[in-house]
Amino acid sequence: MAGKRHVGPFAVEPVALGCMSLSHAYGVPPSEEEGERLIARAIDIGVDFLDTAALYGMGHNERLVGRALKGKRDRVTLASKCGLRIIDGERRIDGSAEGVRIVLDDSLQRLGVDVIDLYYLHRVDPAVPIEESVGALADGVKAGKVRAIGLSEASAETLRRANAVHPIAAMQSEYSLWTRNPEIAVLEECRKLGTAFVAFSPVGRGFLSDRDVDLATLPDNDVRQVMPRFKGEDNAANRALLPAFRRLAERLGMSAAQLAIAWVLARAPHIVALPGTASIAHLEEDFAARDIVLDAATMAELDGIIHRGNVRGARYSPPVQKMIDTEEFAD
Repeated sequence: MAGKRHVGPFAVEPVALGCMSLSHAYGVPPSEEEGERLIARAIDIGVDFLDTAALYGMGHNERLVGRALKGKRDRVTLASKCGLRIIDGERRIDGSAEGVRIVLDDSLQRLGVDVIDLYYLHRVDPAVPIEESVGALADGVKAGKVRAIGLSEASAETLRRANAVHPIAAMQSEYSLWTRNPEIAVLEECRKLGTAFVAFSPVGRGFLSDRDVDLATLPDNDVRQVMPRFKGEDNAANRALLPAFRRLAERLGMSAAQLAIAWVLARAPHIVALPGTASIAHLEEDFAARDIVLDAATMAELDGIIHRGNVRGARYSPPVQKMIDTEEFAD
Protein backbone atom coordinates (compact mmCIF):
# COMPACT_ATOMS: atom_id res chain seq x y z
CA MET A 1 0.00 0.00 0.00
CA ALA A 2 1.10 3.54 -0.70
CA GLY A 3 2.26 5.69 2.17
CA LYS A 4 0.55 8.91 3.13
CA ARG A 5 1.82 12.27 1.92
CA HIS A 6 1.88 15.49 3.89
CA VAL A 7 -0.19 18.61 3.20
CA GLY A 8 0.68 21.03 5.96
CA PRO A 9 -0.33 19.33 9.22
CA PHE A 10 -2.38 16.66 7.44
CA ALA A 11 -1.31 13.20 6.27
CA VAL A 12 -3.37 12.15 3.25
CA GLU A 13 -3.50 9.49 0.58
CA PRO A 14 -1.47 10.36 -2.56
CA VAL A 15 -4.65 10.53 -4.67
CA ALA A 16 -7.39 12.95 -3.62
CA LEU A 17 -10.80 13.72 -5.13
CA GLY A 18 -11.67 16.95 -6.90
CA CYS A 19 -15.42 17.49 -6.61
CA MET A 20 -15.89 20.26 -9.21
CA SER A 21 -17.36 18.05 -11.94
CA LEU A 22 -20.19 17.07 -9.61
CA SER A 23 -21.56 20.60 -10.04
CA HIS A 24 -20.26 22.19 -13.23
CA ALA A 25 -17.56 22.56 -15.92
CA TYR A 26 -17.91 19.27 -17.80
CA GLY A 27 -21.41 19.41 -19.20
CA VAL A 28 -24.52 18.37 -17.30
CA PRO A 29 -23.49 17.27 -13.79
CA PRO A 30 -24.89 14.14 -12.15
CA SER A 31 -27.90 14.38 -9.89
CA GLU A 32 -27.33 15.41 -6.30
CA GLU A 33 -28.08 11.86 -5.18
CA GLU A 34 -25.46 10.50 -7.58
CA GLY A 35 -22.95 13.11 -6.42
CA GLU A 36 -23.47 12.26 -2.78
CA ARG A 37 -23.21 8.56 -3.59
CA LEU A 38 -19.88 9.10 -5.37
CA ILE A 39 -18.44 11.04 -2.42
CA ALA A 40 -19.64 8.35 -0.02
CA ARG A 41 -17.99 5.68 -2.16
CA ALA A 42 -14.77 7.70 -2.27
CA ILE A 43 -14.60 7.81 1.51
CA ASP A 44 -15.46 4.13 1.77
CA ILE A 45 -12.52 3.11 -0.46
CA GLY A 46 -10.08 5.30 1.47
CA VAL A 47 -10.06 8.72 -0.18
CA ASP A 48 -9.34 11.13 2.66
CA PHE A 49 -8.76 14.48 0.90
CA LEU A 50 -11.70 16.23 -0.78
CA ASP A 51 -11.44 19.46 -2.77
CA THR A 52 -14.24 21.92 -3.52
CA ALA A 53 -14.56 25.70 -3.96
CA ALA A 54 -17.04 28.50 -3.44
CA LEU A 55 -17.12 29.08 -7.20
CA TYR A 56 -18.08 25.55 -8.23
CA GLY A 57 -21.73 25.67 -9.23
CA MET A 58 -21.98 29.06 -7.48
CA GLY A 59 -22.00 27.39 -4.06
CA HIS A 60 -23.78 24.21 -5.13
CA ASN A 61 -20.65 22.07 -4.80
CA GLU A 62 -19.91 23.14 -1.24
CA ARG A 63 -23.50 22.39 -0.22
CA LEU A 64 -23.30 18.99 -1.93
CA VAL A 65 -20.00 18.13 -0.24
CA GLY A 66 -21.32 19.33 3.11
CA ARG A 67 -24.34 17.03 2.91
CA ALA A 68 -22.21 14.08 1.81
CA LEU A 69 -19.88 14.59 4.79
CA LYS A 70 -22.53 14.47 7.48
CA GLY A 71 -21.42 11.83 9.94
CA LYS A 72 -18.10 11.42 8.09
CA ARG A 73 -16.43 14.79 8.59
CA ASP A 74 -13.66 13.37 10.76
CA ARG A 75 -12.61 10.93 8.03
CA VAL A 76 -11.40 13.53 5.52
CA THR A 77 -9.19 16.55 5.08
CA LEU A 78 -11.57 19.13 3.61
CA ALA A 79 -10.31 21.81 1.21
CA SER A 80 -12.18 24.72 -0.33
CA LYS A 81 -11.31 28.04 -1.97
CA CYS A 82 -12.08 31.75 -2.03
CA GLY A 83 -10.88 34.56 -4.29
CA LEU A 84 -13.27 34.00 -7.19
CA ARG A 85 -16.79 35.35 -6.89
CA ILE A 86 -19.88 35.63 -9.05
CA ILE A 87 -20.76 39.34 -9.04
CA ASP A 88 -23.67 40.56 -11.19
CA GLY A 89 -23.63 37.25 -13.02
CA GLU A 90 -19.93 37.44 -13.93
CA ARG A 91 -16.94 35.56 -12.54
CA ARG A 92 -14.54 38.02 -10.95
CA ILE A 93 -11.35 37.79 -8.95
CA ASP A 94 -11.63 39.28 -5.48
CA GLY A 95 -8.66 38.79 -3.20
CA SER A 96 -9.45 41.75 -0.97
CA ALA A 97 -9.50 41.19 2.76
CA GLU A 98 -13.23 41.89 2.84
CA GLY A 99 -13.87 39.53 -0.08
CA VAL A 100 -11.90 36.74 1.60
CA ARG A 101 -13.82 37.16 4.86
CA ILE A 102 -17.22 37.20 3.14
CA VAL A 103 -16.56 34.11 1.05
CA LEU A 104 -15.00 32.21 3.96
CA ASP A 105 -18.06 32.73 6.12
CA ASP A 106 -20.31 31.73 3.22
CA SER A 107 -18.20 28.60 2.65
CA LEU A 108 -18.49 27.54 6.28
CA GLN A 109 -22.25 27.97 6.15
CA ARG A 110 -22.69 26.06 2.89
CA LEU A 111 -20.42 23.23 4.01
CA GLY A 112 -22.13 23.07 7.38
CA VAL A 113 -18.83 22.95 9.28
CA ASP A 114 -17.13 25.04 11.95
CA VAL A 115 -13.68 24.86 10.38
CA ILE A 116 -12.19 24.16 6.93
CA ASP A 117 -8.96 22.17 7.01
CA LEU A 118 -7.30 23.78 3.98
CA TYR A 119 -8.55 27.04 2.48
CA TYR A 120 -7.02 28.22 -0.77
CA LEU A 121 -6.89 31.57 -2.51
CA HIS A 122 -8.40 30.31 -5.78
CA ARG A 123 -6.78 32.99 -7.93
CA VAL A 124 -4.28 35.74 -7.18
CA ASP A 125 -5.93 39.16 -7.48
CA PRO A 126 -3.58 41.44 -9.48
CA ALA A 127 -5.27 44.47 -7.91
CA VAL A 128 -4.57 43.33 -4.34
CA PRO A 129 -1.15 42.64 -2.78
CA ILE A 130 -0.82 38.94 -2.03
CA GLU A 131 0.16 39.95 1.51
CA GLU A 132 -3.33 41.40 2.05
CA SER A 133 -5.11 38.31 0.74
CA VAL A 134 -2.98 35.94 2.80
CA GLY A 135 -3.29 38.19 5.81
CA ALA A 136 -7.06 37.82 5.64
CA LEU A 137 -6.70 34.04 5.36
CA ALA A 138 -4.35 34.12 8.36
CA ASP A 139 -7.05 35.98 10.28
CA GLY A 140 -9.30 33.03 9.47
CA VAL A 141 -6.74 30.72 11.05
CA LYS A 142 -6.55 32.89 14.15
CA ALA A 143 -10.34 32.88 14.40
CA GLY A 144 -10.41 29.07 14.27
CA LYS A 145 -12.27 29.01 10.94
CA VAL A 146 -9.35 27.63 8.90
CA ARG A 147 -6.60 25.20 9.86
CA ALA A 148 -4.17 25.75 6.97
CA ILE A 149 -3.76 28.07 3.98
CA GLY A 150 -3.15 27.31 0.31
CA LEU A 151 -2.72 29.09 -3.02
CA SER A 152 -3.94 28.04 -6.45
CA GLU A 153 -2.37 28.74 -9.86
CA ALA A 154 0.29 31.04 -8.39
CA SER A 155 3.94 31.61 -9.26
CA ALA A 156 7.03 30.80 -7.22
CA GLU A 157 7.57 34.49 -6.46
CA THR A 158 3.99 34.88 -5.23
CA LEU A 159 4.42 31.76 -3.09
CA ARG A 160 7.56 33.19 -1.48
CA ARG A 161 5.79 36.47 -0.67
CA ALA A 162 2.73 34.68 0.68
CA ASN A 163 4.79 32.31 2.80
CA ALA A 164 6.52 35.27 4.44
CA VAL A 165 3.11 36.32 5.83
CA HIS A 166 1.87 32.88 6.87
CA PRO A 167 3.07 29.33 6.14
CA ILE A 168 1.49 28.08 2.90
CA ALA A 169 0.54 24.44 3.30
CA ALA A 170 -0.31 23.71 -0.33
CA MET A 171 -0.02 25.04 -3.84
CA GLN A 172 -2.65 23.73 -6.24
CA SER A 173 -1.93 23.97 -9.98
CA GLU A 174 -2.43 21.95 -13.12
CA TYR A 175 0.30 19.36 -13.67
CA SER A 176 0.46 16.34 -15.95
CA LEU A 177 2.48 14.82 -18.75
CA TRP A 178 1.12 17.45 -21.12
CA THR A 179 1.16 20.42 -18.71
CA ARG A 180 4.68 20.99 -17.41
CA ASN A 181 4.50 24.63 -16.27
CA PRO A 182 5.13 23.81 -12.57
CA GLU A 183 8.55 22.48 -13.56
CA ILE A 184 9.65 26.02 -14.45
CA ALA A 185 9.92 27.12 -10.82
CA VAL A 186 7.00 26.57 -8.47
CA LEU A 187 7.41 22.83 -7.97
CA GLU A 188 10.95 23.34 -6.68
CA GLU A 189 9.91 26.36 -4.60
CA CYS A 190 7.29 24.20 -2.91
CA ARG A 191 9.95 21.63 -2.07
CA LYS A 192 12.19 24.30 -0.53
CA LEU A 193 9.42 25.77 1.60
CA GLY A 194 7.85 22.49 2.68
CA THR A 195 4.68 23.31 0.74
CA ALA A 196 2.74 20.39 -0.73
CA PHE A 197 2.02 20.57 -4.45
CA VAL A 198 -1.53 19.48 -5.29
CA ALA A 199 -1.69 18.58 -8.98
CA PHE A 200 -5.12 19.09 -10.48
CA SER A 201 -6.08 17.58 -13.85
CA PRO A 202 -3.35 14.91 -13.69
CA VAL A 203 -5.22 13.07 -16.46
CA GLY A 204 -5.15 16.16 -18.68
CA ARG A 205 -8.91 16.85 -18.39
CA GLY A 206 -9.56 13.36 -19.72
CA PHE A 207 -7.09 13.56 -22.60
CA LEU A 208 -4.60 11.15 -20.98
CA SER A 209 -7.10 8.32 -20.68
CA ASP A 210 -8.43 5.43 -22.72
CA ARG A 211 -11.50 7.49 -23.62
CA ASP A 212 -11.29 9.83 -26.61
CA VAL A 213 -12.25 13.46 -25.97
CA ASP A 214 -14.16 14.65 -29.04
CA LEU A 215 -15.50 18.22 -28.85
CA ALA A 216 -18.19 17.33 -31.39
CA THR A 217 -19.80 15.03 -28.83
CA LEU A 218 -19.36 17.30 -25.80
CA PRO A 219 -22.04 19.76 -24.65
CA ASP A 220 -21.55 23.47 -25.28
CA ASN A 221 -21.02 24.16 -21.58
CA ASP A 222 -18.06 21.78 -21.31
CA VAL A 223 -14.99 23.92 -20.48
CA ARG A 224 -12.87 21.98 -22.98
CA GLN A 225 -14.85 23.56 -25.82
CA VAL A 226 -12.78 26.75 -25.45
CA MET A 227 -9.42 25.19 -24.59
CA PRO A 228 -7.01 25.48 -27.55
CA ARG A 229 -5.41 22.07 -26.99
CA PHE A 230 -8.67 20.33 -27.76
CA LYS A 231 -9.38 22.22 -30.99
CA GLY A 232 -8.41 22.02 -34.65
CA GLU A 233 -4.84 21.32 -35.72
CA ASP A 234 -3.55 21.46 -32.15
CA ASN A 235 -5.95 18.71 -31.17
CA ALA A 236 -5.00 16.58 -34.16
CA ALA A 237 -1.30 16.86 -33.30
CA ASN A 238 -1.93 16.04 -29.66
CA ARG A 239 -4.12 13.04 -30.44
CA ALA A 240 -1.26 11.58 -32.46
CA LEU A 241 0.67 11.22 -29.19
CA LEU A 242 -1.92 8.97 -27.57
CA PRO A 243 -1.44 5.58 -29.28
CA ALA A 244 2.11 5.12 -27.94
CA PHE A 245 1.02 6.29 -24.49
CA ARG A 246 -1.92 3.89 -24.40
CA ARG A 247 0.19 1.00 -25.67
CA LEU A 248 2.64 1.55 -22.83
CA ALA A 249 -0.18 1.54 -20.28
CA GLU A 250 -1.55 -1.69 -21.75
CA ARG A 251 1.90 -3.27 -21.67
CA LEU A 252 2.23 -2.34 -18.01
CA GLY A 253 -1.20 -3.76 -17.17
CA MET A 254 -2.93 -0.54 -16.18
CA SER A 255 -5.29 2.03 -17.66
CA ALA A 256 -3.98 5.15 -19.37
CA ALA A 257 -5.46 7.31 -16.61
CA GLN A 258 -3.67 5.28 -13.96
CA LEU A 259 -0.39 5.66 -15.82
CA ALA A 260 -0.90 9.42 -16.04
CA ILE A 261 -1.59 9.71 -12.30
CA ALA A 262 1.29 7.42 -11.39
CA TRP A 263 3.65 9.60 -13.45
CA VAL A 264 2.59 12.69 -11.51
CA LEU A 265 3.08 10.97 -8.15
CA ALA A 266 6.50 9.68 -9.18
CA ARG A 267 7.77 13.17 -9.96
CA ALA A 268 8.27 14.12 -6.29
CA PRO A 269 7.19 12.97 -2.81
CA HIS A 270 5.60 16.34 -1.99
CA ILE A 271 3.00 15.95 -4.78
CA VAL A 272 -0.61 14.86 -4.26
CA ALA A 273 -2.65 14.05 -7.36
CA LEU A 274 -6.12 15.58 -7.61
CA PRO A 275 -8.20 13.94 -10.34
CA GLY A 276 -11.89 14.69 -10.60
CA THR A 277 -14.73 12.57 -11.93
CA ALA A 278 -18.47 12.08 -11.86
CA SER A 279 -18.11 8.32 -12.38
CA ILE A 280 -17.68 5.84 -9.52
CA ALA A 281 -15.87 3.43 -11.86
CA HIS A 282 -13.37 6.14 -12.81
CA LEU A 283 -13.05 7.16 -9.16
CA GLU A 284 -12.02 3.64 -8.22
CA GLU A 285 -9.67 3.42 -11.20
CA ASP A 286 -7.99 6.72 -10.34
CA PHE A 287 -7.58 5.97 -6.63
CA ALA A 288 -5.94 2.60 -7.37
CA ALA A 289 -3.11 4.47 -9.09
CA ARG A 290 -1.73 5.41 -5.66
CA ASP A 291 -0.21 1.93 -5.38
CA ILE A 292 1.58 2.01 -8.74
CA VAL A 293 5.35 2.45 -8.68
CA LEU A 294 7.03 3.41 -11.95
CA ASP A 295 10.71 2.66 -12.45
CA ALA A 296 13.21 5.07 -13.99
CA ALA A 297 13.10 3.38 -17.38
CA THR A 298 9.32 3.76 -17.59
CA MET A 299 9.49 7.40 -16.50
CA ALA A 300 12.06 8.07 -19.21
CA GLU A 301 9.91 6.30 -21.79
CA LEU A 302 6.90 8.40 -20.81
CA ASP A 303 8.89 11.62 -21.07
CA GLY A 304 9.88 10.58 -24.57
CA ILE A 305 6.28 9.98 -25.62
CA ILE A 306 4.65 13.17 -24.28
CA HIS A 307 6.63 16.24 -23.33
CA ARG A 308 6.57 20.02 -23.61
CA GLY A 309 8.21 19.97 -27.02
CA ASN A 310 5.49 17.94 -28.75
CA VAL A 311 2.29 19.17 -27.05
CA ARG A 312 0.45 21.76 -29.12
CA GLY A 313 -1.76 24.59 -27.94
CA ALA A 314 -2.28 26.70 -24.84
CA ARG A 315 -4.06 25.18 -21.86
CA TYR A 316 -6.41 28.16 -21.46
CA SER A 317 -8.10 30.66 -23.76
CA PRO A 318 -6.60 34.19 -23.66
CA PRO A 319 -9.30 35.68 -21.35
CA VAL A 320 -8.87 32.87 -18.81
CA GLN A 321 -5.08 32.98 -19.08
CA LYS A 322 -5.18 36.60 -17.89
CA MET A 323 -6.52 35.34 -14.58
CA ILE A 324 -3.55 33.01 -13.99
CA ASP A 325 -0.40 33.90 -12.04
CA THR A 326 1.62 30.79 -12.94
CA GLU A 327 4.88 30.87 -14.85
CA GLU A 328 4.56 30.34 -18.59
CA PHE A 329 7.10 28.94 -21.05
CA ALA A 330 8.59 31.61 -23.30
CA ASP A 331 7.42 29.85 -26.46
